[in-house]
Amino acid sequence: MLNCVDLFAGAGGFSLAAKNIGLTVVAAVEFDTHACETYRHNIVGEEGATTLYHKDIRELNPRTIKKAHFHNSTTCDLVLGGPPCQGFSVHRINDAGVDDPRNQLVLRYFEFVRVLKPKAFLMENVPGLLWERHRKFLDKLYEEGKKANYRMFERVLLDARDFGVPQRRKRVFILGVHKDVDFDTSVWPPQATHGDERQRKESPKLLPWVTAEKAKIFRGAPKDDTNDVHMMHTEQLVKVFMETPANGGSRHDSGRTLLCHIGHGGHNDVYGRINPKEPGPTMTTACINPSKGRFVHPVQHHGITVRQAARFQTFPDDYVFKGGLMAAGAQIGNAVPIKLGEVLLRAVAEGLSCGR
Repeated sequence: MLNCVDLFAGAGGFSLAAKNIGLTVVAAVEFDTHACETYRHNIVGEEGATTLYHKDIRELNPRTIKKAHFHNSTTCDLVLGGPPCQGFSVHRINDAGVDDPRNQLVLRYFEFVRVLKPKAFLMENVPGLLWERHRKFLDKLYEEGKKANYRMFERVLLDARDFGVPQRRKRVFILGVHKDVDFDTSVWPPQATHGDERQRKESPKLLPWVTAEKAKIFRGAPKDDTNDVHMMHTEQLVKVFMETPANGGSRHDSGRTLLCHIGHGGHNDVYGRINPKEPGPTMTTACINPSKGRFVHPVQHHGITVRQAARFQTFPDDYVFKGGLMAAGAQIGNAVPIKLGEVLLRAVAEGLSCGR
């Protein structure tokens, strides 16, 4: 059984995926108070097998974790984590985000790797990390990895819907494996299990993408579910939703034009309805706010609920998000989809097992 540390743990998406495939999450680090409350409730629980450090990772000494959890014969096998990605967001235009101090957290992540010396580490981030404007951070990460004797695998851009997640979601994953550790390179990156009609003709073993309808995203919520809540909208906005065609209708179909959209049309997806016949849109940190994307219920006249957003991320219905509506939405949008996390971590665990 592999021992893991989850950095920038958020609500616990990576940690839950790790636990689901039999890995031990020894410690986790997260700064956001609401995310910590969620993590503590769902991952730490009453058993307390995982130690949660509610700390700013810039102020937490990685040797604190090493001394507390990895001494004598106990080893750190795997470090996980997704450093905050706002500075690398594709929504930033021109050179916005280039000097965002949060970008430095990618390198802070590796400082923990250097001290903990895991057999492998797996980092997640948004596609914007690959943009030329951010190249220095990516190059520095690879440089530091090689200095610390890690085999740095080529970064891979994966879409969650290619692995059975009912959501279009592209993310970058970077794997490093220590040179002293045997690793079966044939398992990385994991091969897609799902695809569209064209892909399935070329590879008959692929399954169809999972749609929101197939995943039953919009089924009833569990009784007394505190996350069965959505934004309250103005009467005017409810009328707009009523005039927006069901199952995929857009803001343009409703005939509504905002002042900010005059002259350029605005973003096509805002105030749009989700089409249940397709994988859902990317769940962002504002996924419960229809003004931020295609986040309106397919037929009802409001934005999606926290529970529905969590289902798009393949969280189980008994996973409770703390902190209120907006905080819960942010936690969900920041998380690694559980099913995708399981695929990735299973591949890494399989690769490491070849040396046993």
